[in-house]
Amino acid sequence: MAQPFRQGSRYVSKLFNGVDIRLFEDRMEISSSVSWHALSSAILPGGFSFANRIINWKVPLDYNGVDPVLDMMNQFALWGSEPASTVGLITAAKLTHASITESEGDRFNLLCCTTVGTRNAARAGIRRDTFSAYSPGTINTVLLIDGQMTESAMVNAIITATEAKAAAMQHLGIIEHASGQIATGTTTDAVVIGVSQRVDWNAVHAYAGAATTIGCNIGESVYRTVVEATRTQHEE
Repeated sequence: MAQPFRQGSRYVSKLFNGVDIRLFEDRMEISSSVSWHALSSAILPGGFSFANRIINWKVPLDYNGVDPVLDMMNQFALWGSEPASTVGLITAAKLTHASITESEGDRFNLLCCTTVGTRNAARAGIRRDTFSAYSPGTINTVLLIDGQMTESAMVNAIITATEAKAAAMQHLGIIEHASGQIATGTTTDAVVIGVSQRVDWNAVHAYAGAATTIGCNIGESVYRTVVEATRTQHEE
């Protein structure tokens, strides 16, 4: 686990061949020489897609978000990114403090990259004024799996990642200011999972809950990166 962009602008995956992460002034780009089978809650495109690039766009604290899809499309054009093969995320968090971890698992390799801003920390499950719930701060998590997974397992992985994020918030004691209760995340969190689906692993992961090796790895990776990025978000 590390925060490579506090001192540099590039991270090359040690386990996922062809994955390159670069930090620019206004964004972080995760690119690959091959296409991933992706599932995300991203602004664009969201849902299932195929992508070889994931962009985490850093917006100013006063970003109004009236039409984020159009804004993202305009940014894709500016950056020369192909919308059909790019997943776009938005954040106001410090990209320089992204936390990255990699690990080898049971017939899979994993890379997890998380950026954190908790200014709008919130607790799911309680009533709130949703109109005033949007303010700068987001937890964006990208999971890259070099392996094979069913689509249902990919959905399961999103659940596991979300549970791990909430557990990290509990461990850190991050509070939703409106209620004074422990937050489970923020009001604008997003997650992306990209799977290589390489058949030479000769094993298809059908589940990704806490009872599986891949689920445990996902949970631990998300937990650790959320903790590191959150603890250091106010540091230089």
